[in-house]
Amino acid sequence: MNNVALPFESFGVSHRGCVRELNEDSYLVEPETGLWVVADGMGGHDAGEVASASIVDHLATIGIASSAPDLRARFEDRLSRANAEIRRISESRGITIGSTVAALLAMDGRFACLWAGDSRVYLIRNASISQISKDHTEVQELLDRGMISAAEALTWPRRNVITHAVGVSDEIVIDFQQGEIMPGDIFVLSTDGLTAHVTDAEIEAAVSATPRAACENLLQTVLARGGTDNVTIVLVKIGDGRHEARPDPSRAVG
Repeated sequence: MNNVALPFESFGVSHRGCVRELNEDSYLVEPETGLWVVADGMGGHDAGEVASASIVDHLATIGIASSAPDLRARFEDRLSRANAEIRRISESRGITIGSTVAALLAMDGRFACLWAGDSRVYLIRNASISQISKDHTEVQELLDRGMISAAEALTWPRRNVITHAVGVSDEIVIDFQQGEIMPGDIFVLSTDGLTAHVTDAEIEAAVSATPRAACENLLQTVLARGGTDNVTIVLVKIGDGRHEARPDPSRAVG
């Protein structure tokens, strides 16, 4: 993590689940550039995975930023390029394809979480979990308007319909939250294949392990419960500065 004194560890996993034939998720773990990403493609065979891979491939070219604002600018530039590429593919095939994206950017003791769609970013701080991102879904809009209850949302027929994604229009709608990184912070990025089977409380309990063990344990829980969708999990754990950082430079596409 550039110019951040606090050490960190990170890890990511991705699996097609127990039902789907293909894995349309992709993820990126780039600690040297201060970037972690998950993306959930949509569009069917040989389309959704193309969209999510395009996002990851473009974001992988960010390189080393000179400042936190520069990192944010590079992120938005690469995401815009991915959006344009996905649009071209959609037009050439005569279909609509796209992908969610959820990202963590970290530099100079600050973080920014950016997202489009229903892939999520959680922060566990002081042993308490909070969802930083807010789902871009029809059911979330109904909840915000007070038109349905939280209990009704769990079984709402169109609960999986997303309202924003990369590649579905010329303009990208991205939300973000930012703040200061604190010792002991743990960030969890995931596609909805995780949250369909695992509660926030279970995520909070799982992250007490190492990032690798936490990711693998959460994945096994999803698979044991039927794994109805692709599932991707990226975990970033911030140390307390007393030990040497142990970054995981791996990068993978699901």
